[in-house]
Amino acid sequence: MKIEQIYTGCLAQGAYYIESNGEAAIIDPLRETKSYIDKANANGVKIKYVFETHFHADFVSGHLDLAKATGATIVFGPNATTDYEIYSAKDEEVFTIGNIKIKTLHTPGHTLESTTYLLIDEAGKDHAIFSGDTLFLGDVGRPDLAIKSDLTKEDLAGMLFDSLRNKIMPLADDVIVYPAHGAGSACGKNLSKETVGLLGEQKKTNYALRAAMTKDEFVKEVLDGIAPPPQYFSKNAMLNKSGYATFETVLEKGNVPLTPTAFEVLANEENALVLDVRPQKDFLAAHIPNSIFIGLNGSFAPWVGALITDLKQPILLIVPEGKSAEAVTRLSRVGYDNTLGYLEGGINAWKMAKKDTASITSISAEEFANRFKNNKLNVLDVRKDGEYQAKHIEGIQHFALDFIDKNMNEIDANKAYHIHCAGGYRSVIAASILKARGFHKVTDVAGGFGAIKKTDLPFTEFVCPSTLSKEEEK
Repeated sequence: MKIEQIYTGCLAQGAYYIESNGEAAIIDPLRETKSYIDKANANGVKIKYVFETHFHADFVSGHLDLAKATGATIVFGPNATTDYEIYSAKDEEVFTIGNIKIKTLHTPGHTLESTTYLLIDEAGKDHAIFSGDTLFLGDVGRPDLAIKSDLTKEDLAGMLFDSLRNKIMPLADDVIVYPAHGAGSACGKNLSKETVGLLGEQKKTNYALRAAMTKDEFVKEVLDGIAPPPQYFSKNAMLNKSGYATFETVLEKGNVPLTPTAFEVLANEENALVLDVRPQKDFLAAHIPNSIFIGLNGSFAPWVGALITDLKQPILLIVPEGKSAEAVTRLSRVGYDNTLGYLEGGINAWKMAKKDTASITSISAEEFANRFKNNKLNVLDVRKDGEYQAKHIEGIQHFALDFIDKNMNEIDANKAYHIHCAGGYRSVIAASILKARGFHKVTDVAGGFGAIKKTDLPFTEFVCPSTLSKEEEK
């Protein structure tokens, strides 16, 4: 028996390759399937099943392409209905892969069809669970992503409570937990950086598995502090339910080199978004006017999904040399399949063609601190709510990148703004968006709050009430 976790850090997502005696199964595959097929071919085994734990909202799964290429059966749990052929498993149904078995445990709550797969080894012992978004290390899946359901998030949270207590917690402590996500995913609130653990450890440390917890307590705690889901979640879930173009088709269409002239013509004729995915320092130094920065060196796909509202938006790419296929691939993972090509030769070719470029000023945290102390600056902190609330510069404006479209009326294009995030990635995204929308007086703070907090600026810091003295609590 062989189990391999194939973890993709930029999506905080774990797919799984399981093999036994000439047969294999893949659980929750990514959009591009070649690596799974190559692995099976190298080991001389046949991929028999593609198991999906649920309709994923944060990425487009590769189950359709994988099944088409290998003849494998796509398996979802109970209550799953699709526009393509699948096998909808019954609760506690057992599948054989070589000398091992996979048992279906229907665990609704994250979504109605959510299913945990229990692996039973050659000796008949419960070995591991592939828990999807039902159980993470340190957390459980958010219960507010059901597709077109009349059920409330409170209803689903109650189902999740029952699923965990009736299907997961009775399993032995030495059962290995293989979740679908780790830290960085928006599918939960407080996921661990670890991506593999033991069920017994989760019973001791995961707040949602407390033995004495009531259902009402569970519902309240699971829902407390959940931010609204990114706008692309519901769209990706529907793609996984209804189907999508083959990955090869998307890659062939999008990985096309374009001359500066052809690039410019397409941008105008197709009303295409020019997306610059180079490192932020390169974008700051020189970029095509009105282009948007979201760098491949950060959480690229999730930020694309959060900020580009139309999955069908035509996109033209500015990429580091040799990174065009990677950029198209990572866009496709979250359902952005309408890439039209990339600028061959990059920004240097654009300059050689005598076309205009723009730039954004970036200053050090030390220079920013000096300016802040000696001038009245308009400062935008674009970090998430929790980051800002934990600690921020006194008197500045919170302008979370997640909600930039909703909050544009809070800023003035006639004013100058200094922008910072935590480390310098999100602030450049925000600055690029503002500049493309006519805010030309923007300055980036390099190194973000990580560098700023080392200065002597005044900060406001959240203090947990439990740490206050009796006098302070008054």
